[in-house]
Amino acid sequence: MGARRGRGEVLDRRTLNRATLERQLLLRRDQRTVVEAVEHLVGLQAQEPQEPYVGLWSRLASAEPDALVGLLVDRRVVRTQLMRRTLHLVTAEDCLTLRPVHQSMLVARMLGTLGRRLPGVDLEALSAAGAALFTEEPRTLPEVGRLLGDRWPGATARDLGDALSTLVPLVQTTPRGLWRRQAPARNTTVQAWLGRDLADGDQDEVLAAMVLRYLRAHGPAASADLRAWSGLSGLPAVVARLRPQLRTYRDDRGRELLDLLDAPRPDGDRSAPVRFLPAFDNAVLGYDDRSRVIGDEHRGLSVAGARFVLVDGFVAATWTTSDREDGGVEVTVRPLRDLTSSERADVEAEGAGLAAFLGDGTPGSLTVATA
Repeated sequence: MGARRGRGEVLDRRTLNRATLERQLLLRRDQRTVVEAVEHLVGLQAQEPQEPYVGLWSRLASAEPDALVGLLVDRRVVRTQLMRRTLHLVTAEDCLTLRPVHQSMLVARMLGTLGRRLPGVDLEALSAAGAALFTEEPRTLPEVGRLLGDRWPGATARDLGDALSTLVPLVQTTPRGLWRRQAPARNTTVQAWLGRDLADGDQDEVLAAMVLRYLRAHGPAASADLRAWSGLSGLPAVVARLRPQLRTYRDDRGRELLDLLDAPRPDGDRSAPVRFLPAFDNAVLGYDDRSRVIGDEHRGLSVAGARFVLVDGFVAATWTTSDREDGGVEVTVRPLRDLTSSERADVEAEGAGLAAFLGDGTPGSLTVATA
């Protein structure tokens, strides 16, 4: 007998917001370890290599940078291209399991961008030649593009390298991504780095598990939200098979929302702490309709690399940093609306903690600009 589903109750914007904060570990700092949090969130976006440290600091009771550094060095977490053809920080197991089900989407998106700039390029031959070079030693994408340029003179080294970032399952190697380290973006193959091949299990089962994990970390959510987060278009059949395990709701725009039976849905009146989000955080980007976290008038900032401050659960400001001569960090907050005196005090307190974190304990400074 299938589990009983909901009857399409309407979840308003604040209720969706609080559910999102709860699932994203932003309603309170969670007791999970770093690797448990990365697994729960199905990865953190990581095209900016230092940003995941802030994302974890805002979510976890204990998120010392050394914990993530150790996981990267030990190869228990990696930075690799996955959802939406963007770099994500994921567990090694998720890298091995999820890359195969994303591969066709990754190639399609790459060809949509680069196809006309790869005249006469045999993609299978390019992939084989590139994989051999990346296996030999970690290299940057343009470097491999230059090494192969003579074979395909009609394409630039940059475009050949960009194509290879998708054709060949790669990971970015350390020291890039280590705390406060600057290093070139060198890549090697997943197999060379992890010593294991990509998983060859049932892709439908992998996709079904991924959908359930997405809802655990992002739900309640519409099918369009799932597609926007993953970049995958072939999920309706998977969702249809899972429906007996799900509840359904409606949002105030009338969209059907899917959710797990046992997932937490806090009341919309619950208080929410100030939180600082890194650039491209999936708490914002993990949806087609992002109004549960950010107003439509500011949606463009979410794809422009802005770092956000959540006040009462919603994006209310952006923030930037600058290094001070004494080794400390200055955090500058630029409100997108007027803040009450109480909200401003909460932003200042949380921002001071962030400045100290970014400065490795050296007291930092905080400036809140005028809206």
